[in-house]
Amino acid sequence: MPMKNDVPPKNVDDYLAAISEPARSTLKKVRAVIRASVPREATETISYRIPMFKLNGMLIGFAAFKNHCSLFPANMEVFKTFKKELKPFHTSKGTLQFPLDKPFPTALLRTIVKMRVAQNSAKEKLATKAPKKKSTTVKPKR
Repeated sequence: MPMKNDVPPKNVDDYLAAISEPARSTLKKVRAVIRASVPREATETISYRIPMFKLNGMLIGFAAFKNHCSLFPANMEVFKTFKKELKPFHTSKGTLQFPLDKPFPTALLRTIVKMRVAQNSAKEKLATKAPKKKSTTVKPKR
């Protein structure tokens, strides 16, 4: 990872400040696209030492590494849904890799983010509509 130091970042701005160019500029553009694509109530956080956006759970993250930048869409369905569009990129275990000096394509990133927002919103609606399970705890006889 092209970090300038090994101090864990406290927030996304710290993370970006610690990254070498050209990855810093690339990820600033990626962050701007994600910010513009998520609802206002989404939050940014650092999880596993990388920037993540959260809304009803993790939405998407991004990071810089020695030879590439990565997106972490936090849902494997993204890889199936956009299989054709993701052909030019190296993908592995939940990661979309792209060059250090070229931001991920804006239109595709917006579409992926909107899909992730919809997935997490649907998951949240199901969780709030689900009937409360009755306790199956058996009380001991005295």
